[in-house]
Amino acid sequence: MKFYIGLVLVAAALSISAVAQESKPSAKPAQSGSKKAPTTIPGVTSLRDVAYVTNGHERQKLDIFLPEKGENLPLIVWIHGGGWVGGSKDGCPAFRFLDTGYAVASINYRFSQHALYPAQIEDCKAAIRWLRANAAKHRINPDKIGVWGASAGGHLVALLGTTGDVKEFDKGEHLDQSSRVQAVCDWFGPTDLLEYYKYEQTKLVVSAVVPDDSRSLLYRLVGGKLSEKKDLVAKANPINYITKDDAPFLIMHGDKDPLVPHHQSEILEKALKKANVPATLYIEKGSGHFVRGPEVSKMIIAFFHKHLKTNGETAAGK
Repeated sequence: MKFYIGLVLVAAALSISAVAQESKPSAKPAQSGSKKAPTTIPGVTSLRDVAYVTNGHERQKLDIFLPEKGENLPLIVWIHGGGWVGGSKDGCPAFRFLDTGYAVASINYRFSQHALYPAQIEDCKAAIRWLRANAAKHRINPDKIGVWGASAGGHLVALLGTTGDVKEFDKGEHLDQSSRVQAVCDWFGPTDLLEYYKYEQTKLVVSAVVPDDSRSLLYRLVGGKLSEKKDLVAKANPINYITKDDAPFLIMHGDKDPLVPHHQSEILEKALKKANVPATLYIEKGSGHFVRGPEVSKMIIAFFHKHLKTNGETAAGK
């Protein structure tokens, strides 16, 4: 299982090519991973393409990976990046945790070309509710669910972490289940979309991030100029939902990120701490739209062990 540690590094770089390609109107949606998980993983039950919405869109599916041993397993849910227009659940770096007593899920969600925001967060919440509703069947602890995502996926996990008490985005089935999560690992996700144009480094990929450019991923997410859709944009900003009851956050960002300025993570950390929500920000020096230093894996492992392992369990999952 040590092989899967390398997928952390692969997934960290996924959104770079996806966003760069998708800023061009003619580009095809990029896939989120250069390495697809093998069909079988020793010691793991793999359930692929499970629909979390009955008769839903083809993107409303998830994969579940369950260690063959263990009960009441904490769950880590991976949400891929790709500018809300590309990517796939296939490239999941959370496999590393299967060795340490966790279940893992990886989800797809509708792209902005399929449905405008808030469809993306509605899908993520539908997936969390489905996982809770089926927790006993899959030996999952419904009270120990963490989420981890990169770029656009970072944006969505940040929304999951801050909207646990918001019912507006809970649509469809299993509404008797909560979509709240217990821990959030946010890799370089947007937190305030209207702040983008203020930062010098975004000029390197202007069409991808300028709020009122029709080629922009932000424009495509909300279906128009952000300056003309401020009410909808406000509903897409995780920073606007923060309360003292939110899940703890681990936020990671490169200080040379040309697509999502690291200031987006700085203002999120500041707002979380102001509300007395546990939050740790790791800014990686010299990194662009990725994080990959030796401290990254150590911090993520320690974070999820701290917040998802039940009392008496060890870091080895025993």
